[in-house]
Amino acid sequence: MNVSENKNGLTRELGLFSATALVVANMVGTGIFTTSGFIMAELGDPRALLWCWLCGGLFALCGALCYGELGARFPQAGGEYVFLKESLGRPVGFLSGWISLIVGFSAPIAAASMAFATYFFKTCSIPIKGGGAVLTLAGVQLVTLSPLTLTAIGVIIVFSLIHYHSLRIGSRVQNGLTLFKIILVVLFIGAGLLLGKGSTDHFSVTAANPWSSEKFAVALIFVSFAYSGWNAAAYLGAEIVNPQRNIPLSLLAGTSVVVILYVLLNLVYVYALPPAAMQGVLEIGAKSAAALFSAGTSRLFSGAVAIGLLSVLSAMILTGPRIYYAMAQDRLFFPVFGRLDTHRRTPTASICLQAAIAIVMVVSASFDSLLLYIGFTLSLFAMLTVIGLMCIRRRSNLPAGAYRTFGYPLTPLLFILGNLWIIFFSIKSRPMTALFGLGTIGLGIGAYLYFNRRQQPKDSLVADEGSVNAKCQP
Repeated sequence: MNVSENKNGLTRELGLFSATALVVANMVGTGIFTTSGFIMAELGDPRALLWCWLCGGLFALCGALCYGELGARFPQAGGEYVFLKESLGRPVGFLSGWISLIVGFSAPIAAASMAFATYFFKTCSIPIKGGGAVLTLAGVQLVTLSPLTLTAIGVIIVFSLIHYHSLRIGSRVQNGLTLFKIILVVLFIGAGLLLGKGSTDHFSVTAANPWSSEKFAVALIFVSFAYSGWNAAAYLGAEIVNPQRNIPLSLLAGTSVVVILYVLLNLVYVYALPPAAMQGVLEIGAKSAAALFSAGTSRLFSGAVAIGLLSVLSAMILTGPRIYYAMAQDRLFFPVFGRLDTHRRTPTASICLQAAIAIVMVVSASFDSLLLYIGFTLSLFAMLTVIGLMCIRRRSNLPAGAYRTFGYPLTPLLFILGNLWIIFFSIKSRPMTALFGLGTIGLGIGAYLYFNRRQQPKDSLVADEGSVNAKCQP
């Protein structure tokens, strides 16, 4: 493997396989093993469920094709932060980095750790509810400390330490967990469809008005959460070998594999369970395994899913800190988060910050509210990023031979319109969730004004010195 160091201290160590594995690991995990029950609760119709997953997959592929060009243009650490800074300006770039810190990575890490704990407890026959302490205020649950939340916290700390150790060790752990997860999913699909005790009659169940725009759009929020991660390789642009080739290829290959797996997995879920039995179920994978095989098999599957969920948790812990590192390098975040460990060459402070925020979310939020909050907010900034690509295209041409978005401009337009649809109905049907998302953006605007004001005196001094030096030139 070729290894080279960038001017910012990060080294190019990740090849095409590792970059693709990172995309697959970010995508396959919490969402596919937890959201189909919530989607069925919205739609009530198995055919609508499958079309919803196909539609979400199409949006994800369109996004991956667009981000591939952005990653090839700007092969730097930071992903959307860098893309939006270059296309729509520093304030929007900062907001995307802020959203990544709170919503893009910390919240999904919290959700993944909670899902891991749930499946792990199922494996060990430990009661999921009960025990621990709950702090409430005016009837509102603020903090929950229980065996489940403490297990989730523990796994966040362990994997943060792994990725603090080194990129090389972290990527090896990541690749191994990802391969295990893909083998698990493929075996479950094959065994479920060929050997499982399901019924094709489940596909013929119909529901009242499952195709309404509002229900379908809300269901797509859950789907968009499950597909989130299709842009993962773009965040590590400064650490990928031959980024102009490998970033687009890894995004497209990883997303295509996941779309196929997701549709097939949902076929298995519907084959295993009637729609009424799926509705609102979090551990949908374990319940499907029990219906297809036996309770003992379900426990084994829950254990395998728990191990597989560590892959997505690991991938997000690896990816996210590169954004906060890039922001701090641009002096739009506290300087400590822009430093690398001297010996390990990893952004230690950024890893710790992300872990701390994820832990706060574990003890303070419910699982389904986290999913809606994540899906709505990420859809907004992914849409802005693709709008930024179109702005960049208008301003400058790509060099000959560089990767260009396939199907441009239809591909980005389809992605933008699809996300506008999701955002509109999210606000209409889940105003409180949208309000929390918009509130997070509002806090980000305040944070940008603070950091920008801190930076101005230094920038002014540099500009003044440059001006004086220029005047002194003969």
